[in-house]
Amino acid sequence: MRSRILATAFIPLTLSILVSACGPAKPQQQHGGMPPAQVTVVTAEAKEVPVTYEYMGQTAGFREVEVRARVTGIVLRRNYKEGAAVRKGETMFSIDPEPFQVAVARTEADLGVATARLEQARRDVARLKPVLEAKAVSQKELDDAMSAVRIAEAEARSVQARLNEAKLNLGYTRVEAPISGVASRAAISEGTLVSGPNVLMTTVTQTDPMYVIFGIPDREHLAIRRNVEAGKLKLPAGNRFRTSVRLSDGSTYPGTGTLDFTDVRVSNQTGTSEARAEFTNARNVLRAGEFVRILLQGAVRPAAIVIPQRAVLEGPKDKFVYLVNAENKAEPRPVQVGEWAGDGWIIESGLKPGDRVILDGVMKIGPGAPVQVATSPATSTAPK
Repeated sequence: MRSRILATAFIPLTLSILVSACGPAKPQQQHGGMPPAQVTVVTAEAKEVPVTYEYMGQTAGFREVEVRARVTGIVLRRNYKEGAAVRKGETMFSIDPEPFQVAVARTEADLGVATARLEQARRDVARLKPVLEAKAVSQKELDDAMSAVRIAEAEARSVQARLNEAKLNLGYTRVEAPISGVASRAAISEGTLVSGPNVLMTTVTQTDPMYVIFGIPDREHLAIRRNVEAGKLKLPAGNRFRTSVRLSDGSTYPGTGTLDFTDVRVSNQTGTSEARAEFTNARNVLRAGEFVRILLQGAVRPAAIVIPQRAVLEGPKDKFVYLVNAENKAEPRPVQVGEWAGDGWIIESGLKPGDRVILDGVMKIGPGAPVQVATSPATSTAPK
């Protein structure tokens, strides 16, 4: 019995000694034994950031002219190679000239008759003037003779005008290229009766320089204007953006252009304002009608804050980031993002210069969680 009492007294004493040896609990053990999460941060800073706008566009010839005959007739020959280059003034089609040659000959004969009548009327006036002085004829007879001269002159001028028209129509039997460029497929063949300008014969496209036509959404146009008015965006002088083209295979066209036109009207079908850029195309790399991506450069965001894309998270209501506050805890901060800048977001509101934004390690933390910033600084992907 005595040994059992001693054993019972010994157990509490032993537990008391063990507890005293352990001492007070360490801080990490008080939090479940987990150390603070390791994170990398990027420090927000305000700097001038170039802005690039990208749109879908379609190429178009600098000039695209329809080739039509000016007279009615039968097409005798096609004088050009389809798809080949033609020069301004080169004869592309020949229309049967014989009916027009006959018209010229007939009008030349009419002009001869009118000229002879005019000469006769002038001789009559020359004879009557001295006779009138001798009182051998009346003044009325002389006046009639002089009126006949004026009528004959008018008839001669009228016939001369018809002769000029007949010669002009004869020249129009040679359908010439209105501009230098590349000719398309012929819409008519030899032996076809063309009824003057009503019939399209072919088209000629000037491909150097080349236009790229695209549309700027009305919503984006308004956003650009408001940012400019608020001082958040600076456009190039005279809105002379530098433009480049990305082709359908992803390659970049070797050459830059200039934005030379922006329409003030908004299309009620697409909700966009039409704009146009001009590119040199000496090697005919660009072809009329192909779809491309056009990039506008030259605008800048003064004092903009850009953070890498992976630092921005999607919340239930809006986007947010995690900051490292003064107590080295993760603090969620709602942000409003703008457009892309390189691989990062331009932050419209929510951040200020000097904020430490958590870049890597956000999956291991929550609001108010203690964090430890890694010693190696994060590399920002924002544009320099």
